[in-house]
Amino acid sequence: MDRKRKVILYIAQSLDGFIADENGGIEWLSVVERPGEDYGYGEFIKNIDTVIMGRRTYETLLSFKIEFPHKDMVCYVMSTTLEGINPDVEFFNGDIGDLIRMLEQEDGKDIFIDGGSEVVRELRERDLIDEYIISIIPIMIGKGTRLFRDTSNRRQLKLVESKVFESGLVQVRYEKA
Repeated sequence: MDRKRKVILYIAQSLDGFIADENGGIEWLSVVERPGEDYGYGEFIKNIDTVIMGRRTYETLLSFKIEFPHKDMVCYVMSTTLEGINPDVEFFNGDIGDLIRMLEQEDGKDIFIDGGSEVVRELRERDLIDEYIISIIPIMIGKGTRLFRDTSNRRQLKLVESKVFESGLVQVRYEKA
């Protein structure tokens, strides 16, 4: 293997730190939708071949009634309740640290953490996220699911890049310090 596969959180949050409203909704993300603007997602995804997400994120994606966006990648859904066979995903109820260590040993592109907050908390607690790309949406939703839940670990990060878009979205990219 030429290089270590990076574990990258690529996610959007409201200005007040939420990834979903109190009902689990994410329709507020639409305030920054612009024709032809993907905020760098197209370039980002070219370097990804594995996706990890939580059960609620997976169920939210399914609720959109669109083609599963990660069907051409290896996709793990962290869940203690979902199981069975699905051609698009592998349900995983083991230790997320073991999964990351296994994936880092395999050849491949980077690993995309696509939410949710419990998956992010577990990875943060174990210091397993190499890079954070966070798009801050110019809206305050008041309450809901916070991106960063409490953990016992403090982490110093290094700002690598920040971009301001015409829509008011601000995207920051941090790496481990």
